[in-house]
Amino acid sequence: MSEPKNDAPRRYIVDGAGQRVLVGLTISETVEFEALDNPGSRPGADLLVEARRVRQDRHQDGHGKRWLELYVKHERAWNDWMAETRTRLEQPRLLN
Repeated sequence: MSEPKNDAPRRYIVDGAGQRVLVGLTISETVEFEALDNPGSRPGADLLVEARRVRQDRHQDGHGKRWLELYVKHERAWNDWMAETRTRLEQPRLLN
């Protein structure tokens, strides 16, 4: 997925059932995404780079298309989550 860095936010959260999932995906979708993820890629490969590679693959099979569907679903949810987080941080706290 993404290489652990001090400046990089986590893309996994713990869902209501206590399971570690990718933001925006269910546990079954997270497991499916990880299974479809390119096992030959180096650990820490950036998801955006991988998405570009899949898009450029002219001989994309059903697995690649499904990976991209799950990636896009996750990326949209991630962007929404990050925007909500920024909004919460920017709101001034009221003091009496």
